[in-house]
Amino acid sequence: MALVRTGLDRLATAAGTVGRTAAEVGRAGVYTARTFGSPAGLRGLAVEWAWLAAHMAVYPAGLVHETFVATGDGYRTDTLPPERRGRLVADVEGAGYPVLLVHGIMDNRSVFTVFRRALRRRGFGTVHAVNYSLFTGDVRTAAHELRGHVERLRELTGAEHVHIVGHSLGGMIARYYVQCLGGSDVVDTLVTLGSPHTGTLSAYLMPTPLAAQLRPGSDLLTELAEPAPGCPTRFLVVWSRMDQMIVPQRNARLAHDDLHVEHLELRDVGHLSLPIDPRSVHWVVSALARSDHRRHPFRRGQAADRRPVTTYGERSSPAS
Repeated sequence: MALVRTGLDRLATAAGTVGRTAAEVGRAGVYTARTFGSPAGLRGLAVEWAWLAAHMAVYPAGLVHETFVATGDGYRTDTLPPERRGRLVADVEGAGYPVLLVHGIMDNRSVFTVFRRALRRRGFGTVHAVNYSLFTGDVRTAAHELRGHVERLRELTGAEHVHIVGHSLGGMIARYYVQCLGGSDVVDTLVTLGSPHTGTLSAYLMPTPLAAQLRPGSDLLTELAEPAPGCPTRFLVVWSRMDQMIVPQRNARLAHDDLHVEHLELRDVGHLSLPIDPRSVHWVVSALARSDHRRHPFRRGQAADRRPVTTYGERSSPAS
């Protein structure tokens, strides 16, 4: 009798989970249809398809791993262009921070073509993109590899700290490195663009171990939700209410009592377009240029609604 009761309880739990998931998918579908049907949504969809076509054209070149070459310019200003010269004079420490770019799933460094140019124009002299394997099957393993990239970059540049920008899965890999592998000691700011911080229902469409880690409630996401006291890294989180890969879209936000988080909310940008959207690029680059070198002190328990939030785009109903 006890076995029967246990089986029925498990069946009821499974049914409840399926029901909640179906309801979430239904709400996400209604919200997505409403969003894409708006003028801003149609423009965003057009940009998404145009960037997809352009990205596919440069994708093959991005498969080649980038070789980092130290320039040896040090802190001389006479040989620098005006943008870099101005940044160096205004902020010597910040100008020495390298920026490491980490792409998303099944992608490569070519997704940061526009973003890299914007960083260089703003005066960041060392901007390096890494490629991890297309067959990566574990976030934790990829985070260990990222740690190696960071250490090599710091060794080559002599920098004490770095900034990391991660798109989609790249943001989750970098977050695991910061929170769980000691990366908070050397990462000044971590930027995530459309990363599923609390999972995405679209991961259920992919029957792979990696996709399982990105599902809501997974062991990986549970580990990342655990306390992270004393983490000095600043998190800049960009998410969009039109993100077609993160379902529900609100799961791209990051809420954690121990982390210093600033959000940029967009309402009319697709997932792939986040690294090229002018508002996204401007917000992130400007925030990196004003990095707080006291390592962003943050008090545990600070009210979430007092953390910086920036919103761009047409207003609509709450994200699914």
